[in-house]
Amino acid sequence: MEHFEKFETNRKTWNSKVAIHAESDFYDLDNFKNGKSSLNKYEVDALGNIAGKNILHLQCHFGQDTLSLQRLGAKCTGVDISDEGIKLAKQLNSELKLDANFVCCNVLNTSENISEKFDIVFTSYGTIGWLPDLKPWAKMISERLKPGGFFYIVEFHPIAWMFDYTVSPPVMKYGYQQKKFIYEEYEGTYAEKNSKMISKEYGWNHSLGEVITSLSEAGLHIEFLNEHDASPYDVFPGLIKNRGGMYELQNKLYPLIFEVKAIKKSTN
Repeated sequence: MEHFEKFETNRKTWNSKVAIHAESDFYDLDNFKNGKSSLNKYEVDALGNIAGKNILHLQCHFGQDTLSLQRLGAKCTGVDISDEGIKLAKQLNSELKLDANFVCCNVLNTSENISEKFDIVFTSYGTIGWLPDLKPWAKMISERLKPGGFFYIVEFHPIAWMFDYTVSPPVMKYGYQQKKFIYEEYEGTYAEKNSKMISKEYGWNHSLGEVITSLSEAGLHIEFLNEHDASPYDVFPGLIKNRGGMYELQNKLYPLIFEVKAIKKSTN
């Protein structure tokens, strides 16, 4: 596979993150085990009543959102490139006596590992930046959706990824539609900034135009594209907490979050 070495570097980094993230306040695993949902307002509102729905969760890390969806009555399958992440997801699934399914594979190879079709395909917060090209990603999503089913993504806004956060203050360094990969090497992770682990990561920027066009060309009808000032996560420098408990730029110069819902066209 093209970019294999870059994917392998990312996989090893994510494997190293799993144990650190499982102990972090960011993921709050103890309260999660006691029933706290890991889902945020954006995705809860957009997904609606999912009881009885069959959901494919792409790039699920160690499965908290997958299992939160399962707790709401859905039948869920989570996919992730990290074998350590999937190992912990399966352990949590068993410990919590839930019935989710987890598959370890590169998200672009999902259709090679899963033949089932789903009512909903879902992905969220920091996922598409690990992919060099969204066309095969969108094609896979269309393949895995039932006719009339929908795809939903809530993701950090591409403008936020134009900055280099390894320096302080952050500097706008990367192109909005940059095609070349971005390599970063830094100490710590977004969930545990004081960790001594070295994160080595390859990423790619994707514009909103690329997201929308890729999904549309794969046969999905765009129901909405929303952009939001407020992020549920305090992962960028200089954010302030608003009255709703979300995080915003003080000057609100650009949005931090976007969400897209797209429906697979019926064959009728």
